[in-house]
Amino acid sequence: MAVTDEAAALLRELRGTHGPLMFHQSGGCCDGSSPMCYPEGEFRVGAADVHLGDLDIGAPETVPVWMSRSQFDLWSHTHLTIDVVEGRGSGFSVEAPTGRRFLVRSRLMSDEEAAGT
Repeated sequence: MAVTDEAAALLRELRGTHGPLMFHQSGGCCDGSSPMCYPEGEFRVGAADVHLGDLDIGAPETVPVWMSRSQFDLWSHTHLTIDVVEGRGSGFSVEAPTGRRFLVRSRLMSDEEAAGT
């Protein structure tokens, strides 16, 4: 999992306003298929979610990324990168008022990545 420089910069900006952040990727329809960024702790994760890891955004804190287990089962063979583009995102994700929105780019993992080497 990775984060683009542009997305990391926006996350640092948003952290200054909202405090520590987190992502959740549900795999639902419409806005639910976009990665949703919340103040950490404002979205409750549980047994139906998988912690994919933490994004290094170039600051002391990292941003944890979670995905619903059912979505993870479908995407477990892909390398994910959180990016940001111009456009209005979901009203529930903290970047919505900025005129930008987060998205996930994916590619198939190499054999080495899939093996964990």
